[in-house]
Amino acid sequence: MKLVDANELARRFTHHAPATPERANAHATVRGACAGLAATIVDHCPPGREQALALTAIEEAMFWANAAIARQT
Repeated sequence: MKLVDANELARRFTHHAPATPERANAHATVRGACAGLAATIVDHCPPGREQALALTAIEEAMFWANAAIARQT
């Protein structure tokens, strides 16, 4: 039994252009909020592994938030 079928793979690995202006705005809002948080981390945390991991976590959160916006039906 396959847990992931071809349709699910296509959904996950296909570009999902914003279907509406509202979704495009939602993407921009998420990106802006994440960029602001990233700038705050850079401004207030010393460079190093912890800062790098914090920035990576923000990128990951942005990815998943934008995936949620893009993949909604």
